[in-house]
Amino acid sequence: MSWFKRNTAGIVTATENKKEAPDGMWNKCPNCKKALLNVEQVENSYVCQYCDYHIRIGSAAYFSILFDNNDFQELFANLQAGDPLNFVDSKPYKDRLLDSQAKTGLKDAIRCGHGKIEGQDIVVACMDFNFIGGSMGSVVGEKIARSIDYCLEHKLPFMLISKSGGARMMEAAFSLMQMAKTSAKLALLSNAKLPYICLLTDPTTGGVTASYAMLGDINIAEPGALIGFAGPRVIKETIKKDLPKGFQTSEFVLEHGFLDFIVDRRQLKSKVATFLRHVN
Repeated sequence: MSWFKRNTAGIVTATENKKEAPDGMWNKCPNCKKALLNVEQVENSYVCQYCDYHIRIGSAAYFSILFDNNDFQELFANLQAGDPLNFVDSKPYKDRLLDSQAKTGLKDAIRCGHGKIEGQDIVVACMDFNFIGGSMGSVVGEKIARSIDYCLEHKLPFMLISKSGGARMMEAAFSLMQMAKTSAKLALLSNAKLPYICLLTDPTTGGVTASYAMLGDINIAEPGALIGFAGPRVIKETIKKDLPKGFQTSEFVLEHGFLDFIVDRRQLKSKVATFLRHVN
């Protein structure tokens, strides 16, 4: 039975004969830690097939999920942030912007596109957490404002996908002003009787939650998303009390009346399309 047993210890394969899996072919679920094939993730809308965990994704993935045939016109693609305060922390803000742009291939923390969802025209703005934590700076506010103007001009519904750590500290008051700016623009959208859909994803916090992320005609969220103003750790340290189980999750926020419903990402497109058919 020598064919069944290894007679020689320490057998190794020569380096030139080793076969490695291509980079990006596999990922690991952050929740259940099981290996996920990238092709299957795409087919499953980046939801773990084992535990239904919604993996964090960016604007490119959301656009591919929502827009028919991933066909859309990107709006205001060339807007880039300035550095009005000449801000420096561990590195100059200008350098941080350049690093993030090089690493992510994005101009800033939001992208906007005009396309169709099940044949119905819509403008979708989607935040990208990979760009400085999805922080809300002047470009984010300006793109949202211009998207709303575009919707007003062309009589289109507007959808905003939030994924952010809050205001961008490197822009100080310039960042905080975006809360009022976007809220005022959304009031114009409401006056024009054009639908506004908010999708809150993991995480949606800070000034984003306190402004445009909670002002939708319908506010929906993905399962298990962190939604709040300050983070749980900060709140616990402030009030010196233990927080309720599941505090600031989508399910907790829904139970307390701040959301209309929670939607699985695999049903997101059909849910949005159904809402649009009802209001148009």
